[in-house]
Amino acid sequence: MQAIILAAGMGKRLGELTRDNTKCMVKVNGVSLIERMLLQISGHNISRVVIVIGYEGNKLKDYIEKLELSIPIEYIENSVYNKTNNIYSLYLARDLLSEDDTILFESDIIFEDAVLSSLIEDKRPTLALVAKYESWMDGTCLKLDDEDNIVEFVSKNRFQFDESNNYFKTVNLYKFSRHFSVKYYIPFLKAYIKALGDNEYYEQVLKVITMLDSQEIKAKRLKESYKWYEIDDIQDLDIASSMFSKEDERLGLISKRYGGYWRYSRLLDFCYLVNPYFPTKHLKDEMRASFDTLLTKYPSGMEVNSLLASNIFGINTTNIVVGNGAAELIKSLMQYLEGVTAYIKPTFEEYPNRLSNKNIFYTPCNDNFSYTAEDIKNFITDERNKGVEIDNFILINPDNPSGNYIGYNDLTGLISWCHSHRIKIIVDESFADFSDENDNTLIRSEMLEEYKELYVIKSISKSYGVPGLRLGVLASCDIEAVDYIKKDVSIWNINSFAEFYMQIMCKYKSEYIGALESFRKERKRFGERLSEISGIRLLPSQANYFMLELLGDMSADKLSNRLLSDYNILIKNLKAKINQGEYLRISVRNREDNDKLINALREIMDSECFNGSLN
Repeated sequence: MQAIILAAGMGKRLGELTRDNTKCMVKVNGVSLIERMLLQISGHNISRVVIVIGYEGNKLKDYIEKLELSIPIEYIENSVYNKTNNIYSLYLARDLLSEDDTILFESDIIFEDAVLSSLIEDKRPTLALVAKYESWMDGTCLKLDDEDNIVEFVSKNRFQFDESNNYFKTVNLYKFSRHFSVKYYIPFLKAYIKALGDNEYYEQVLKVITMLDSQEIKAKRLKESYKWYEIDDIQDLDIASSMFSKEDERLGLISKRYGGYWRYSRLLDFCYLVNPYFPTKHLKDEMRASFDTLLTKYPSGMEVNSLLASNIFGINTTNIVVGNGAAELIKSLMQYLEGVTAYIKPTFEEYPNRLSNKNIFYTPCNDNFSYTAEDIKNFITDERNKGVEIDNFILINPDNPSGNYIGYNDLTGLISWCHSHRIKIIVDESFADFSDENDNTLIRSEMLEEYKELYVIKSISKSYGVPGLRLGVLASCDIEAVDYIKKDVSIWNINSFAEFYMQIMCKYKSEYIGALESFRKERKRFGERLSEISGIRLLPSQANYFMLELLGDMSADKLSNRLLSDYNILIKNLKAKINQGEYLRISVRNREDNDKLINALREIMDSECFNGSLN
């Protein structure tokens, strides 16, 4: 068996990276695509490698020769690489195709070793390696029958997104038997070029062959857990660099992206915190029905959006401001505040990170990181006795990451106490709807009017399950503060999709209440199952996440890396927030996803206990 690599293209979309180098010389984590591919090929019983070169071909040859590989390498030059496409590169290698079974590669893909092994070890002689279609993929798609026959090649102009669940994407890795090449592929390749020219794709020939109903070529379905990526531009390179990084580096590279995880194949995100049971299908269908309008029309300005928000929460429009997520409002409010600000630690870092004035913090002194309204009063009183006048206090309720919750009556008592001591209190109730206490919002006219030093922030993205819309609100009767924030943010700070969501969400109030009830039941079940796993201590939570302490020798770094590398599950490592102990935070998702995490945790922790017993 031989290998043929098509490497004649210019790779213009990679910009400066391919100005003086071929595309396959671009490095992913310090190793070029071609070096990685050749080393992977060398690990199999391959008689020779044939590389079709073109753009900067001599540079590529010199580079490969310095690798000092043991496998024989031959070159074919495509001198008209800038006028032709990959069909012509393969045409130049047609005589070699007829000499042996062939593994065909495109040089711009990166894959783990198991991908190539699965193709070579499959006993079927002629295969097109395919993966389930995902939104990041581009290029040729296929439809298959139950026997892995290719029943249709789906071109871009015939691609139907509502059918995408039935599509497969070619991985650009093929196995051609010599018989298939001689009897089918080479004759049709010659005919196709003669009829339609050499600026086409070699997959078009496969499309014609599948129309013969010969069933000579089958699809090889790639396991969903196997990693691969096609690198066409710098965005692809960025994704591939994190996917194929070292195990102890991958988590950090992915986490620092802060989202966009749909580009990672079937990554289960237990890091970010949303409502798994809302919005409903009917609400999403209503938004889809207006997609064209929302995409092509400007949103309203700040005053209209404040009006929409005031209608949702039943307060005066002058007392509420809508943000591009709560983060935008936090930034603006922290700039507005003056004097000394106090907060709980550990907590949501967006608040202290945005503070420009003097700040101090209170750390609960118990294993559950729990605290009460009385604890906060005592802390402030103690600081004042030391001569520290606290002007502002920030409270996330339930807190993040602990899930600690102060009930409505105690919380209103704390607000009244702060009012009597002339302390401005900022309450972030982004996760309050998930608590077992119903109707506990502070965004009420009577509450805001009585306590003008109260500022309530709520992330609609989190509680209503729409983080992609980036929606948050701030409510207060401090008109000066609200006006400051409205002037500080952009007049068009949210898009039309977010505005439309606010316009229709009141129609789904009963569905939202039902979603919260479903969530609470699943949180209870999920928590009980987590508590059964040895080596894990579950902290009580009233939010849509749990904080876990790891007991024994298992570290947060090790467990979070294992979950990502072995199970494609992303969780929040709290090492940066908590200096002592080993703590993690996991979100509560739906039952199916939660069970996947439970099973993964049980397998890892059980294996750790078993290995530990041997030492």
